[in-house]
Amino acid sequence: MKNPLNYQITEYDCGPTTLINAMSFLFRREQIPPDIIKHIMLFCLDAYNEKGEFGKNGTSRMAMMFISDWLNQFGKVKKIPVQSEYLTGENVTIGENSKIVSALQQGGAVVARVMYGSWHYVLLTGIDEKRICLFDPYYRKKPFKQEEIELITDMPYSFNRRVPSGMMNDAGKGPYALGPKETREAVIIFNKETQKTPARTIEYFI
Repeated sequence: MKNPLNYQITEYDCGPTTLINAMSFLFRREQIPPDIIKHIMLFCLDAYNEKGEFGKNGTSRMAMMFISDWLNQFGKVKKIPVQSEYLTGENVTIGENSKIVSALQQGGAVVARVMYGSWHYVLLTGIDEKRICLFDPYYRKKPFKQEEIELITDMPYSFNRRVPSGMMNDAGKGPYALGPKETREAVIIFNKETQKTPARTIEYFI
């Protein structure tokens, strides 16, 4: 069976929480080997803050790149149908011919680094013509000042926000913006058994 997605339990663990949420979104509970959870927790929360305190600057880009590669190798060795791709820079965009849009249309999940006061990881799980469906692991009850951002409370297995695609694609510091193109980062993850072929997906032009 599928598990509801989880919220982070500190100010810093959005990275590992979002990676584990990607596994919960893509796989049934009985399909997820404990090795995946162990390695996510082992290699994330690796960044030091300005005071030299370990873990208090969350998860580094290096760790995300490593986990993405590790998932691919682990999947091959253990015959787990997981596939991952690490994206940076101009490859991290929402729009026509976007790898992220294509992945969401094919039933994949995307761990994206966005602005939320500071850098923050969220899980993109769906898309329509104008909005991205995402699960933000930072628990929030209060509505956003930006009325375009919807709080969703009745989809615990897939998303808790709807954000306009244009807002997410912004190069600024607004909530859920991907930020400047040179600093963008995302990890696409598929369950190869449930992945839809590109020919069977609907293309949205944003």
